[in-house]
Amino acid sequence: MRKVFRDVVTVDEARRLLFNHFSPRRKTEVVPLHLAAGRVLAKDVYALTDVPPFDRATMDGYAVRAEDTFEAEEDSPATLKVAGTVEAGKRPELEVESGKAMEIATGAMMPKGANAVVMVEFTRRRGDEIDIFKPVSPGENVMYAGSDVMAGELIAREGTELTHREIGVMAACGISEVEVYCRPKVAVISTGNELVKPGEKLGEGKIYDVNSYSIAAAVEENGGEAILMGIARDNEEEMRSLIAKALREADIVITSGSTSAGAGDVMYRILDDFQPGVIVHGIAIKPGKPAVIAVSDSKPIFGLPGYPTSAMTVFEVIVAPIIRELAGRRESSGAKVRARLAIKIFSAEGRREYLPVNVVEGAEGYSAYPVSGSYSGAVTAFAFTDGFVEIPENVVMLEEGDEVEVRLFSHLKPADLMIIGSHCIGVDILLSILWKKKPYTSKVINVGSTGGILAVKRGEADIAGTHLLDESGVYNEPVVRRYGVRDAVLVKGYLREQGLIVANGNPKSIKGFEDLLREDVTFINRNRGSGTRILIDMYLREVAERKGLSFNELTASIKGYSIEAKTHTSVAVAVASGKADVGVGIRSVASQYGLDFIPLRSEEYDFLIRKDRLEKKAVRDFLECLTSEEFAEELEKVEGLRVYERTGEVIEID
Repeated sequence: MRKVFRDVVTVDEARRLLFNHFSPRRKTEVVPLHLAAGRVLAKDVYALTDVPPFDRATMDGYAVRAEDTFEAEEDSPATLKVAGTVEAGKRPELEVESGKAMEIATGAMMPKGANAVVMVEFTRRRGDEIDIFKPVSPGENVMYAGSDVMAGELIAREGTELTHREIGVMAACGISEVEVYCRPKVAVISTGNELVKPGEKLGEGKIYDVNSYSIAAAVEENGGEAILMGIARDNEEEMRSLIAKALREADIVITSGSTSAGAGDVMYRILDDFQPGVIVHGIAIKPGKPAVIAVSDSKPIFGLPGYPTSAMTVFEVIVAPIIRELAGRRESSGAKVRARLAIKIFSAEGRREYLPVNVVEGAEGYSAYPVSGSYSGAVTAFAFTDGFVEIPENVVMLEEGDEVEVRLFSHLKPADLMIIGSHCIGVDILLSILWKKKPYTSKVINVGSTGGILAVKRGEADIAGTHLLDESGVYNEPVVRRYGVRDAVLVKGYLREQGLIVANGNPKSIKGFEDLLREDVTFINRNRGSGTRILIDMYLREVAERKGLSFNELTASIKGYSIEAKTHTSVAVAVASGKADVGVGIRSVASQYGLDFIPLRSEEYDFLIRKDRLEKKAVRDFLECLTSEEFAEELEKVEGLRVYERTGEVIEID
């Protein structure tokens, strides 16, 4: 007697029945860094060291004080005495004093006192002197400590699929191994007397085994480890034996073929022998209705139809999300685009249809051209189309011109959240909380506060982190308006404690900015345009006013004022290494390097957002996390960072 389908269930009901018997649980393992490509991180990774770990020359040439070159011209060069040589991999022993230079190799550590490198092409060596034919500015041809990556900085977030880019950064930070999610082992079995392994001679009535290879490739693409078990003939005992072996070796078993109601289709009966056995036989889906789902000892078994497109449709809709979940991959491996149907479509009422389409870009956007004719048995339906359109069970017709969503088979989906601006560990904490609540993909580009404001103005960023102090003493709002930003909001963020960073024990007994005028104190400044530099100059103007000096007169008497560091870490490294006695930075960096900290004030780190991005779900959820108790608690674990009464306040920028 021929067995017909059990009760045909919807896609959602099939998933519910499966998860009543099977609960996907991720496992983790630690792998060497060189084997981590394509794996998904199971925990956040932080830099173990700064990159670069010291201020370094980016060109062969001469380390100088930039001000000694300002008058240099081709016909009237500046002449400096060469005090020595700095080789790559060695610590410089001498300090570059005014009127002197040191020969330096690319990648070598910058000597104390120098703030720029003159390229060798613009110099002429004469004994122990050099002629310089082109001036340099402070910081030219110098990469500062931590300007690429700071020690303790989050460099790869949990849930990140590792590529050569992330692996290269981790290697640069001294990381040798990472914790990743285990790739689920998926056994793949094809069934049928008609099947022949590719490469073998094709006899009459035979076809090559397509499904084993396409399913195995799809398993790998979705983060699993495919185990090809081979072909089982239409023999119940042979099928049962191969499935039992697969269950011993794998976490998931996938078969294809022998699932319909035909005389030779017996997969449902074989799978019922494995306890608790078959839980679904027949899904209201086109193509793919004959699919079978069974469970054995908490391991799922998916019996896919034999037709390639039917098999791959069920795999994409039912199986692939489970493999991605176990492997730590994000929800969808493909991108989605909105498109308009090029022709009218009739669907099968009562069955959810996954319609293969080709996508064509026109002057008014994308158009979707459905694959014509019967496609469940066609190999090319999946191979040579761009994606598919999901048509719900209750829809029987789609008109020409109707807008649909196309799920693409390739191309990465753009990041859900783009943040450009000043880097801060508080942003990393926010995104970590956000990812745990909803696994959005996010990209953070650290270009400084000014760069972030301009990125929002140009429409490149959803959010910009900024902490620029205006001359009026107000943070961010006046600066944003001065840059001409319109149709945006400034959301108040949190406070970062800024202060003077000095050596452990404060051996020079530095108390404030007036101590910078002392002969025995060397200062390390911040780069122009940074929020910290604006803060420094504000305090120095107050000192100049009290002393009855002009600002230029005051700064000219500060040893090291012209030497600029581009990051808080660079300041801390300069103080820790003895190149400077004092600088200005945030408390968390001083604590990280075991340095003393003299508090000055709390600066306001805020978020600039375009109004047209406020409706993005990822942006809304980001702002919700900003005002959450969890964020407040996590932020206070970091020295010098805290929320306050204005956190979450919205200021209109019109």
